[in-house]
Amino acid sequence: MTDHSFLRRRGRWIAVGAALLLAGCSSLATRTEIPAAPVAQTWPEDAAVLDGPVAHALHWRDYFTEPELVALIETALANNRDLRVALLRVEEARALYGIQRSERFPGVDLGGQGSRARVPGDLNTAGRAVVGSEYRVTAGLSNWELDLWGRVRSLEDAALQEYLAVDATRQAVRIVLIAEVASAYVTLRELDERSAVAGEVIATRETSFRIFLRRHEVGSASRLELTQVETLLHQARRLGTELQRSRAAQGHALALLVGAPVSLTETAPAAREDAPLAALAPGLPSDLLTARPDIAAAEHRLRAADANIGAARAAFFPRVALTGEFGTASAELDGMFEAASRAWLFAPTISLPIFDGGRRHAGLALSEVRRDIAVANYEKTIQTAFREVADALSARRWLAEQVAIDRDALRAHAERARLAQLRYDSGATAFLEVLDARQQLIQTRSRLLASQVALYAALGGGALDAARPDPAPRATPQGRPS
Repeated sequence: MTDHSFLRRRGRWIAVGAALLLAGCSSLATRTEIPAAPVAQTWPEDAAVLDGPVAHALHWRDYFTEPELVALIETALANNRDLRVALLRVEEARALYGIQRSERFPGVDLGGQGSRARVPGDLNTAGRAVVGSEYRVTAGLSNWELDLWGRVRSLEDAALQEYLAVDATRQAVRIVLIAEVASAYVTLRELDERSAVAGEVIATRETSFRIFLRRHEVGSASRLELTQVETLLHQARRLGTELQRSRAAQGHALALLVGAPVSLTETAPAAREDAPLAALAPGLPSDLLTARPDIAAAEHRLRAADANIGAARAAFFPRVALTGEFGTASAELDGMFEAASRAWLFAPTISLPIFDGGRRHAGLALSEVRRDIAVANYEKTIQTAFREVADALSARRWLAEQVAIDRDALRAHAERARLAQLRYDSGATAFLEVLDARQQLIQTRSRLLASQVALYAALGGGALDAARPDPAPRATPQGRPS
């Protein structure tokens, strides 16, 4: 009897082991086919393709070297709430992946139970009241699904790809934040320079107004001439207040990006001629597939959609689950751990819905439609990235030519301003004509810097650095690559 009992137990364990090996071996998910990039293989003809470092491997500190700007970016990376939410979304996705991954493994529970009951005599065969006791200690698993068709594994893969997509989105948010801070800083410094120029013009107009007022009082200037000079003064003051309003709004926007109050020095303009940003090598349009985190996120979501199709297909096949427990039970507390008190339960179940009103077919159709949506979003993300890089390259080229033209015309602008000032005193020249001549170079240089910032972000600038762990440690899902 002992040998036969041993053989029966061994046979049961072999059957359970075979079931465990079969679990998860099959999968009905389709292999993800990444669509070809729906963009041209080369950049547009008007794009300025330059030699230089690769943007996604260039740390932002090596690209933005202005000390004040570096300090602002560092503060933004530590305090910006959008980036903080993106980091928390990664933690959320990681936790969801961990929950889904746990479904592949049996959950083992240890439980104890004790009961004592009195049964009246008219409710038992003995005809008299009976007091009974039961004590039980068991360890077992409950309703663990054998993943024969890969349903659980497909759901795990979908959760993993969603986690990776959210992490790539976090990297994209980080890059965009750096670019937005740099662009806001450049614009703020442009407004500072323009305000300084406007202040000089206001001072000049006030002096002219005092001169013409005195002339009018002594009769050497007409009322019309005085009115013209006064009008120019009002124009200058109005433009000065408008620039101050724009500067205040830009400062508020920068403070929101940084996530902390901003206090900048009066000097160190970002649009000065000796502070150009490095030229970047755009590479080929196909390089964006690996350089841009937003494209990587779209690809991960496409893979997740394919995994969900596999889970929807597996729902058409039988579902096998195991419930079992092993332990000891006895009517007496002191007899629980005797050899004769051993108790066990093994209860496998198999289920296959016969009629569900078309729920499974609709679920499969929904998964397939969502996969098509993911393909369209992936292709649109690539097209958007191509357009952003092409726009930045084109702006880099044409704005660089405009800066060269403005530099060549700088002497003419200075002479024009001097002559205009002379005519100005006689009231023959509009104020905006003079102001535009003095501010044109400032605005052009600022736009050129903004285009270089946009190019750095569009090429996935700092993507390798953004993929590294942040200062706050973030756990990686166990057993799977991050």
